[in-house]
Amino acid sequence: MKTFNFMVAAAMCACATASQAQTPAPAQAATDLYHVMFVKAAPGQAAAVAKNLQEQDTKNPMAAHFLLLRHQEGADWDYCLIQHLGTKASVEIPPAPAPGAPTMAWHDDTFVSGPSWGEFQRVMGLAGDQSGQPVFVVAVQRAVPGHREQLSQLLNQRATASKVTVSSLVMTHVEGGPWQFLTIDRYNSWQDLGTDRAASTGGQGWFDSRQHSAYHTDTITDRVR
Repeated sequence: MKTFNFMVAAAMCACATASQAQTPAPAQAATDLYHVMFVKAAPGQAAAVAKNLQEQDTKNPMAAHFLLLRHQEGADWDYCLIQHLGTKASVEIPPAPAPGAPTMAWHDDTFVSGPSWGEFQRVMGLAGDQSGQPVFVVAVQRAVPGHREQLSQLLNQRATASKVTVSSLVMTHVEGGPWQFLTIDRYNSWQDLGTDRAASTGGQGWFDSRQHSAYHTDTITDRVR
């Protein structure tokens, strides 16, 4: 897997939150940088793209620090790669692509601030027992002008009437795409996702989000690796 890095000052990092449904945790100061890449495979190349995204650079000590998600319903991309970069990083010119037809139709790249890799693993269920079929909902949000702080607070104060456990992260744009926040919600199963959606459809939270969010997309995914 190729490494994508960007040099940024630590002061640019905004806040990220790891929380459980119905018991929102206080926002945590972001300590690390992550590369977020949304990828659309060329026709017939989805399996090849998945294989390529999982290839690890043996020279990179953090090459295995990534979460690869696969589209099920939502925005027009096939994969979301979230790669941990550490507390700072640098950009390097990549090697020339191999000859032949490209496997990707397009991709876009954004750098975000977030928690430590250990905390990311804990919240996203990447450590310990990984049995079951977890479901992830990936969303990007852009605030109404002048409402960025309100949107950040809203995203960090998840409220739901559901009894299921939802593990959530909010990560903040540093450089790249035209959005400001990336949220990832992890459900233990498709059944939990359905229960949560049935309990939280509509309500005041829906109207609150429309006051502060000018643009958003939500995509249901499962985990490749």
